Amino acid sequence: MCRSIYDYVLFRTKGRPVTRDQVAQGAGATGELTAAQQEHEELPATPLTPAQAFDALYTFCAPALVRQTYLLTGRRELARESVERAFQLVWQHWPEVAVDRDPASRVRIMAYEYALSPWHRFRPRHRNPDPPADPSDRALMAVLLKLPPPQRRTLLLYDGVGLDLPEAAAETEASTPATAYRLMNARAAIAARLPDLVDPSDLHERLALLASTQRLRAAQPPAVRTGSERRARLWTRAAIAFTVALIGTTALTLRTAPTHYEPPVPPGAEVQGVPPRVGQGALSEAEAELRAKLRKSMVSGPERLVPVGR
Repeated sequence: MCRSIYDYVLFRTKGRPVTRDQVAQGAGATGELTAAQQEHEELPATPLTPAQAFDALYTFCAPALVRQTYLLTGRRELARESVERAFQLVWQHWPEVAVDRDPASRVRIMAYEYALSPWHRFRPRHRNPDPPADPSDRALMAVLLKLPPPQRRTLLLYDGVGLDLPEAAAETEASTPATAYRLMNARAAIAARLPDLVDPSDLHERLALLASTQRLRAAQPPAVRTGSERRARLWTRAAIAFTVALIGTTALTLRTAPTHYEPPVPPGAEVQGVPPRVGQGALSEAEAELRAKLRKSMVSGPERLVPVGR
């Protein structure tokens, strides 16, 4: 397990291992040694860049974390993708992770959460597990995958990684009694299917052997950092595009919306008691003679009525 980041960052950049006592006595936040330690170790004092510190953390923790995630999911590509996604998030929040007391635990939590996400069951490439070639390893993997995800995660943290119950409970966000109950149920389920793994020490050795026999490779640190920066730029552009679209929609709504209230037109209602309209019938003989007489007379003559004002 990798604890404080400077325990292995200084180991990688200076060329010599650095203990916790040395870090507590004189290693600052920049990763420099004190003058006495420099004289004793004869090492140059060069500050660490964020990229160097991230590469050291990734190189130290990523290979083992990929194997752990494979035991958790049984899928090689999903294990590698989970670890890469976790380290991408770590690089995006590197100022917070760099001063964390246990950065490996933080990365492990992110990788486990992503690997156990229920949405992966809808992805065809991650639907079927990748069983090992050895029959005994295949049987152990089948039993692990049949365990509920909380029990599988607790078993891996306690018997695989080597955490104690309080630490495993903290990572799984559960109480210590609940974590112990999950661990006992997981061990009982494995012992019922595989009687030769009743001893926890034997189970720990088999889990380590199963993880080490798989050909699991992690990506290079520069590729992970580049992917994290590319993803951050993509999300930033998407957020900007969404904001611009929201502002445009709001402006268009304000431009085209009515400025005053217009009451709706009430629906029509039938009026009762009005007689129906009757069409004009044929003229009588007297009316026909009068019409002919009027047509023959002059418009302005005295024989015809002329409207007032003409």
